[in-house]
Amino acid sequence: MDGVGRNFPPGHIRVSDADRDRAISELGQALQAGRITADEFDERSARAVRARTGNELTVLVADLPAVSAPDRVPARIDHLRFTAVEKGAAVAAGAFSVIAAVNANQPAITDQQREQIRQMFAREGISVTIPSASGFDWGATLTPAVIAVLLIVLVIVLRKVRAAHHDG
Repeated sequence: MDGVGRNFPPGHIRVSDADRDRAISELGQALQAGRITADEFDERSARAVRARTGNELTVLVADLPAVSAPDRVPARIDHLRFTAVEKGAAVAAGAFSVIAAVNANQPAITDQQREQIRQMFAREGISVTIPSASGFDWGATLTPAVIAVLLIVLVIVLRKVRAAHHDG
C-alpha cells in the first residue's frame, strides 16, 4: 500500500489539499460506477478530508481500480468548451439570423408607412418622394445576415486560435 499508481506521497509524507481532492474524486468515480455505496463514500471522503499522510489516502482507495489522473482530463477537454465571448457571438449570430429571416419575409415598406414618412417630412417643411416598395428589402435582410456570418467566422477563428495555442 505505497500509493503506486495513485501519485499520493509515499508512506508518512504529508499530503496536500490537491492529494485529498484527488482521492475524493476517485471515491466519487467509484460511487458512480457502483463499486462503493453512498455510506462508504461518505465515510471514506470524511477520512480523506482528515488524512495527513500518503498512507492514509492510499488505504481509502487501495481496493478500487486506479483511474486516470483527473488533472489531465480537463486540460484536454477545456479547449472544447466555449468561452463567454464565443457563446455571446454565437447567440448574437443566431439573433441576427432570425432578424434576417423575418425581414426576408416582410415587404420593404407599406403604402401606409410611406405616407407617414412623407407627412413627417412635410411637417418639417421638407418635400420628399418615397418610391413604392419593391416587395423585398435587401438592406434589412442582408445586413443582419452578413453580421451573423461575420460573428460565426469570429467564433471559428477564436476556436482555431485557442486550439492552436492549446496544441502548441
